[in-house]
Amino acid sequence: MVQEAIKKADVLIEALPYIKNFHKKIFVIKYGGSILGEERVRKCVLEDIAFLRFAGIRPIIVHGGGPNITEELKERKIVTEFVDGMRVTDKDTLKVVENELDKLNDLISEEINSHGVKARKFKGKSKLLEVVKKKSEIDLGFVGDVINFDRKRLEAALEDSIPIICPMGSSNEGLNYNINADEVAFFLASKLKAEKLVLLTNVLGVMRDSKDQNSLISTITAAEIEELVRAEAIDQGMIPKVRAAAAAIDAGVNKAHIVDAKIPHALLLEIFTDKGISTEIIKG
Repeated sequence: MVQEAIKKADVLIEALPYIKNFHKKIFVIKYGGSILGEERVRKCVLEDIAFLRFAGIRPIIVHGGGPNITEELKERKIVTEFVDGMRVTDKDTLKVVENELDKLNDLISEEINSHGVKARKFKGKSKLLEVVKKKSEIDLGFVGDVINFDRKRLEAALEDSIPIICPMGSSNEGLNYNINADEVAFFLASKLKAEKLVLLTNVLGVMRDSKDQNSLISTITAAEIEELVRAEAIDQGMIPKVRAAAAAIDAGVNKAHIVDAKIPHALLLEIFTDKGISTEIIKG
């Protein structure tokens, strides 16, 4: 029993310099829709994020909701299509997108609040994010690119709460647009010069061989990312994530992490231990 207690104390001592270094620093955490639906995973992730807040860190959650939106569109028999990974969004689809994202925003906020931490909701019509219609060879409908955000409101929310941000924004013309959640997270992390950008996913991280979990790369630079892309070592679905993470680092983010949210307390293990358990992307 004593040895077990000493091990626990060792873990706390290992975390101490990280808690000290990250005090009052901003972490932008992108929580993908594919891992929002699993209750066990979600509760563990949100408990970790509440822990970060109690440890003096200022986390921001940007959430997705793709699977929930797809399921609801099927229920309503609304046909949807994707172009280059982006959902073509007409008026009917936009209503479903907004409703489903708002429900998820409520769910995340409620569970954050249950840990004694205040959550601040930024839903689709909050006008936190300013967007323009995304340019594309094929008209994507109400799909936007984020170009600005209400810094004063977001920084005020960070003083006493965890902002929960829905990936929707408004244009100067007063129209609402659906935005890719990854793009929102990269944009905010870059503009806020966040200490960390964390991408919570359902994969272990960047691997030299996607079929071999022992080939996990724990630390990688932006230059090495491009080498692995050319060598076709990075999985297709991971390419836009690692490239955007590298771009965020170039724009002033200190580090980016790709973390497998299915591993219990993966977020804390990645941030507060010397070795970590996933992939960190650093400046070259």
